[in-house]
Amino acid sequence: MSAQVRVVWDPGFTAYDFGPAHPMSPVRLDLTARLCEELGVFAQPGVEVFSPPVPDDSVLETVHEPDYVAAVRTASQDPASADSRRGLGTEDDPAFRGMHEASARVAEGTRQVCADVWESRAQHGVNFCGGLHHAMAGNASGFCIYNDIAVGIQWLLDHGAQRVAYVDVDVHHGDGVQSLFWDDPRVLTISLHESGRTLFPGTGFPDEIGGAGAEGTAVNVALPAGTGDTSWLRAFHAVVPPLVRAFAPDILVSQHGCDSHALDPLTNLLVSLDGQRTAHAALHGLAHEVCEGRWIATGGGGYELVRVVPRSWTHLLAEAAGSPIEPEMDTPDEWRELVHERTETHAPLRMTDGRMPVFSTYDGTTNTDPADAAIRATRDNVFHYHRLQP
Repeated sequence: MSAQVRVVWDPGFTAYDFGPAHPMSPVRLDLTARLCEELGVFAQPGVEVFSPPVPDDSVLETVHEPDYVAAVRTASQDPASADSRRGLGTEDDPAFRGMHEASARVAEGTRQVCADVWESRAQHGVNFCGGLHHAMAGNASGFCIYNDIAVGIQWLLDHGAQRVAYVDVDVHHGDGVQSLFWDDPRVLTISLHESGRTLFPGTGFPDEIGGAGAEGTAVNVALPAGTGDTSWLRAFHAVVPPLVRAFAPDILVSQHGCDSHALDPLTNLLVSLDGQRTAHAALHGLAHEVCEGRWIATGGGGYELVRVVPRSWTHLLAEAAGSPIEPEMDTPDEWRELVHERTETHAPLRMTDGRMPVFSTYDGTTNTDPADAAIRATRDNVFHYHRLQP
């Protein structure tokens, strides 16, 4: 019998560590795993937690240039020699010893859960350590060394998948994944993000629709700063479900960066934990509706390390396990004590922000919602390629 969900984790994944001053602290991964353990998510029937090895370079080179992988290896052994022309040794992506091995294991984790789901060893796969969507073929970018998502999607294509849908709800544009599959009509990339006019990486506008022969397979919803639950969910439902249904993928891959949250220190959207939890459930349901439940979910960004990331991704894991957590549930005392011990801050008391994430359906006739212009621009640019009415 296949597992309900296979989950990538062991404490060694905290080795993906850019240093104490960097916003992407690995404590967020440890606190997520510990919250899952305390709430019994990892112990649910059908949940299998596994630890992937460091893969051969050939796995990484399915999407990355061999010279880039060699440059990461060199910087990993001697951080002082990092090649900044490859995005290594920069403020965003400082080089550190063991960087190649730590990054490669993340990529192998996503590749393995893709294989597990595709080959029916599991219904779903989750790598909350992954979601490193900014890494390009030949350079690091935006805290991302190897693009684990692209490695997983390329494996699926190489092993028989005819159509892969990728949905990215990170606050930042999923530029690396879009770039790597820009010319491939077999991959639909949808990114719901804060506009590049106000946020890194400065891309992801609605007229970015894919290369020659793949028009309409790159989809970008560029939301204005200040967008909250109502508008964010309105945009999600106005774009993601209709396009995924029309594309009819063999498998759904999603990236769940939780830096869209109002408390995130690096970004400008106002989404709540409850809004994010609603999107997790919507993507889970969509996978069962359109591709027989084949679903791969990854983590991504998220820089409010205590109050947001662990709770959001614990909800994601519980959703994938088929046992969603009641929002009003208290966080465990043991976990709160761990948070204080590790961070000298106080943990949230419940698994909710106390919000009711509701939205009105977009029908193209009103202009009262601040996200309407972004929704309209996206639908006008790509819906006709899928025989949908804008």
